[in-house]
Amino acid sequence: MSRPVVAFQGEHGAFSEEAIHQHFGDEVETLPCHSFEDIFAAVEEGRAQYGAVPVENSVAGSINKAYDLLLEHDLKIWGEIFLRVRHNLMSVPGTTLEDIRVVRSHPQALAQCERFLNRYGWQAKPWYDTAGSAKDLAADPQPGVAVIASKLAAQIYGLEILAPGIEDLTFNYTRFFVIGRGEPPHTQIAKTSLVFATAHTPGALVACLNEFASRGINLTKLESRPRRNRPWHYVFYLDFEGHWQDERQREALVGLLARAAFVKLLGSYPAAQMPAMTNGSQAELLQI
Repeated sequence: MSRPVVAFQGEHGAFSEEAIHQHFGDEVETLPCHSFEDIFAAVEEGRAQYGAVPVENSVAGSINKAYDLLLEHDLKIWGEIFLRVRHNLMSVPGTTLEDIRVVRSHPQALAQCERFLNRYGWQAKPWYDTAGSAKDLAADPQPGVAVIASKLAAQIYGLEILAPGIEDLTFNYTRFFVIGRGEPPHTQIAKTSLVFATAHTPGALVACLNEFASRGINLTKLESRPRRNRPWHYVFYLDFEGHWQDERQREALVGLLARAAFVKLLGSYPAAQMPAMTNGSQAELLQI
């Protein structure tokens, strides 16, 4: 049996690729893509069976581009992944902390490690990608330069990790959707994602949400996004517990269809278990 091919955005060694290995195992084949749009195209064209798309970070919030593409395309969500993001400082072998003057990485990674960088007074230099910064440094070693990337990137590009886990907040997780063609198989412990719009009238959103509340269905996410074709109108992305084919969930969807201006089911898929929060993470959240 051939190995599944899973597309992701970025260079080999990206956190998205770490998430793919966490979900599919080490036997999976990965396909790097330049953009989120390229992930969807690779799956639609059959060059990949699945795609892994980051949709939300526990520190930075939702990734709007991913949600817009889910609305525009007909691919379904086949699963979700919660990846613990661990930023690592790395450089070419033989480099010490005392040698470092400049640290390269994606702007978001630099921002998430700001306290650590400020402690040493290093210059933060934005790069197009975390794994890309590791790849470029390995290809063109420069004295005094380090990068922030994943453990997988260090392994792929032969860099030495000088300081692991340098992120400011240890409770740093990214949620990914696994997208694919067709309908995923039914599963008992499921979560469902959909997008809908309401009539532009008082109480319309409340009436839609009450279809779930009245049936005791727990909502795990609700977020609005602007409708591109109608200024100052919005669509709502919603996640709820259960599979759309389950009795209560199916009844709620029928009620939603009767009240909403439109509804698009993005998929029912196995719900990922959220990794346990460490004591340090709890303390950090209390300080926010």
